[in-house]
Amino acid sequence: MGEILDLVEARLRTALGEPDARADVTFIGTDRIEVLRFVDGDVVRYATLGMSGQPMADPTSPLADPVKGPRAELILSVRMGLADTDQVLRPLAVLAASPQVEGLIVTPGASLDLGQELWPGAPFSSVLVAEPGGLVEDLELDAPMDPVRFLPLLPMTHNEAAWKRVRGGQELQERWLAQGTDLRDPLRASVPLDRADTGRRTADG
Repeated sequence: MGEILDLVEARLRTALGEPDARADVTFIGTDRIEVLRFVDGDVVRYATLGMSGQPMADPTSPLADPVKGPRAELILSVRMGLADTDQVLRPLAVLAASPQVEGLIVTPGASLDLGQELWPGAPFSSVLVAEPGGLVEDLELDAPMDPVRFLPLLPMTHNEAAWKRVRGGQELQERWLAQGTDLRDPLRASVPLDRADTGRRTADG
């Protein structure tokens, strides 16, 4: 696992530069998760390191393969100086540990809900997992291991998360794009949504 994480950190450094800070978080019964912070102009990026040390296993499978299976790390990008976003380190580590703790397989299009603010005063408590490859390229590993994918996280407001459950992640991203939403704004309001759709989903639970 250590060799894999060394390669993952090298790929992050190649794509994002040198981290200016890092934090360790350990949960009982899980491997250590680190969160690295990278600054790029007025944008700060937080990347997990440790999630990819083990492949994500199908929770319905009686035996987890220790080698084969999807591997991933998470990346969150926000604008600096507008909120205390450094408090997101532990919530990010919680999300990165969820495959080990809850048996989740984190894939693009999935929603991850923390049940709490991403950082103090944040209008977001959940994220949409976006497609990898744009910011950090996949890291190929020796066969039969799957490559490590670097998955961007897009914060969702409560209304957006409810709307996404009805209409899907693709339609939410299209709505963001059509409205010119700055997804890196840590204080942004919810994008205008179809109230009927959101209301129906809320009524259905």
